[in-house]
Amino acid sequence: MKISTKGRYALRFMIELALNEGSYVALKDAASRQGISKKYLEQIVPMLNRSGMLVTNRGYQGGYKLARSPEQYTVGDILRVTEGSLAPVACLADEINKCERQDSCPTLELWQGLYKVINEYLDGVTLRDLLDKYCKNGADEYYI
Repeated sequence: MKISTKGRYALRFMIELALNEGSYVALKDAASRQGISKKYLEQIVPMLNRSGMLVTNRGYQGGYKLARSPEQYTVGDILRVTEGSLAPVACLADEINKCERQDSCPTLELWQGLYKVINEYLDGVTLRDLLDKYCKNGADEYYI
């Protein structure tokens, strides 16, 4: 499994919104502060918006803000919106494993274990956790 720039940038954008909790953030401002192309963020934001993670406001003071508090978003939630399944192998990507070899696969248990560890770890880290670490370390010392 490799997290794409879409997933990484979505996470950075959500952290940017968490830093400005309660206020609307213009896309161009978030893009500038995060060093991300505004055009690329324009491709990511609709995914987050459709999933109910964002509140939008049009107009002069418009922009985006989190729909919930930062502790209610896990890294796993955000990455699943942008990346799809976090499964390390294709046969685990769907809810029901449809692989014809699943009953005799010598590696299935290994992949299931890895998938479990990935989900538990990413679902155990919230935006609040990342934000707290970011604020503790200072902006120049924390990278995603």
